[in-house]
Amino acid sequence: MAKIMGWLAVLLGVSLCATSSARAADAITIGVLNDQSGIYADYQGIGSVIAAQMAVEDFGGKVGDRPVTVVTADHQNKTDVGATIARQWFDQQHVSMIADVPNSAIALAVADLAREKNKVFIGSGAGAAVLTGEKCSPNTVHWTYDTWELGNVLGHAVVAQGHRKWFFLTADYAFGYDLEKSTADAVKAAGGSVLGSVRHPLGTSDFSSFLVQAQGSGADVLTLANAGGDTSTAIKQAAEFGLNKTMTIVGPIININVVQSVGLADAQGLLAVTPFYWDMNDGTRAFSRRFVARHPHHIEPNDMQAGVYSSVLHYLKAIAAGANPDDGRAVVAEMKALPTDDPLFGKGRIRADGRKIHPVYLMQTKPVSDSKGEWDMFKLVSTVPGDEAFRPLADGHCSLVN
Repeated sequence: MAKIMGWLAVLLGVSLCATSSARAADAITIGVLNDQSGIYADYQGIGSVIAAQMAVEDFGGKVGDRPVTVVTADHQNKTDVGATIARQWFDQQHVSMIADVPNSAIALAVADLAREKNKVFIGSGAGAAVLTGEKCSPNTVHWTYDTWELGNVLGHAVVAQGHRKWFFLTADYAFGYDLEKSTADAVKAAGGSVLGSVRHPLGTSDFSSFLVQAQGSGADVLTLANAGGDTSTAIKQAAEFGLNKTMTIVGPIININVVQSVGLADAQGLLAVTPFYWDMNDGTRAFSRRFVARHPHHIEPNDMQAGVYSSVLHYLKAIAAGANPDDGRAVVAEMKALPTDDPLFGKGRIRADGRKIHPVYLMQTKPVSDSKGEWDMFKLVSTVPGDEAFRPLADGHCSLVN
């Protein structure tokens, strides 16, 4: 943890304690809250902080005569820790917006606090689709992905390829349950069937008993309804069991970090969905070169880190357009009024429920022989327009939708 804090201070110039006069009410302060020491540290962590700082710098470092600063903290994947940090930021440190927040329970707590304090919460690492459903808020924007979208795109696309019998390996908390339900619903709607599922604790090191159940289920698809280190460990052990030769392995949260940690050889044939890949076009490649140069491990950005960059830019655009940064509801309303447009996600919009809409891509890992480097991992299979990828507005039961 001390090493991470040192990297942030040296590489980014980001203060980790908000006691200086520079953080007075005149500054617009953005807080990046995520896991910086646990199983999701490489998936958001320092990379999300770098992305936020890059967005602030690209915007010019200020809005009008108000400087923009970035603070960060580690929520340790504990709801009480995350909520305490968010409350202190809002009450004592003049933080106007909190970004990222992987871990759905923490994200929901931060969303409630942002509404109570009239601040802004923008979830990039957060996945729970309820953030734009029954728990929607005029102070929340859900940016990069959500569990409904992941399951919907993956379930329909994989069944369309002829893989109809599914088994789920699911993380035993709200995020995993949402992933399993949304994917299973899509599989059934597309004509497939679910033959079974098993739940595992967060941070599981031995998946052998779960994989034996999957192997004996008769399913031809193994779905990893988990994330971070759990996904990587499950893929590695599935390869050891030979499941990657008898089942198609799919994962809503399979991304470049997962494939890099597993190795492309063991990740052969994996299917994943994402709204961003570093090698998609000139804009994503240019951003990624800058990101890699600043990252202490020189890794490519993933979709969630790209979402932090994109969302911070749009947040600052809304303030520059006239929204009062001290009035969170007004800022979110202006964010919804402005079309979204940036080099990472392209053109899009934010709906009345706070859901950011953009295309989503079905990707497959490349054969090892086709890869030109360590991070050259995916090939594009298909593109799903945003209006088809995300939950229909009327189906979310958001109180903000007439």
